[in-house]
Amino acid sequence: MLLALVVGTAGLAASAAGVSARLLPRRFTAQQQQQIVAWEMARRWRTMPAGKIFPASVAYQLPAGALGAGSPLPLRAYRVGISRPANCTVASDPVAARVLSADRCTALLRATYADETDSMLVTVGVAVMPGANAAEAAASQLAGGRGPQPGIRAAPFPSTLARAFGDRQRQLSWAVSSGPYLILSTAGYTDGRLRVQMSSDSYADAEMTGFATGVADAVRAPLGAVPPSPQCPGAPGC
Repeated sequence: MLLALVVGTAGLAASAAGVSARLLPRRFTAQQQQQIVAWEMARRWRTMPAGKIFPASVAYQLPAGALGAGSPLPLRAYRVGISRPANCTVASDPVAARVLSADRCTALLRATYADETDSMLVTVGVAVMPGANAAEAAASQLAGGRGPQPGIRAAPFPSTLARAFGDRQRQLSWAVSSGPYLILSTAGYTDGRLRVQMSSDSYADAEMTGFATGVADAVRAPLGAVPPSPQCPGAPGC
């Protein structure tokens, strides 16, 4: 009887352990977590409203060095317009188009902003890449800096300050990756002037750089933010 009691208790414990294993929340493996996080980030350009990807206003700073001051000057840029999603090769110049095509860019989203003084414009774009590695590889080739190429095409908007903003007006260009996205930006003046030698005017260079990078950072932050680690809901077969 004692032996039967021991065997029965062991069987009951094993059965309870099996039930607990099915009912208690399970854990994703590290690889599964990475895959889910990558999937969540990759779908943001479709699920996030356009007004959240490109906010109506953006805070940026004029570097302290440009003013000869002890601290930077806080400023705000405002959105002039948002373009319809475009083909990557259509919304970028030939040099950038070759890079984006090679890295299998899916789509290119663009918006144009004006600075607080209404004297400068920046078109910022989100190139949707197949993954973080592809975005980083493209950014390394398009990091650019001085000059209008390679990079995104300017996005003008009729009846606005950006009506005369075209590719010939691009002064500076940048590219940086953020998760599976490549953030591209190009800046110019609202008066339609053609490209000038920015290095000859350190204040204008610092002002335009602070403006353009501030807008680009505001766009890439929510797109590239890493979501919380996924938790298994605990359902059977999770």
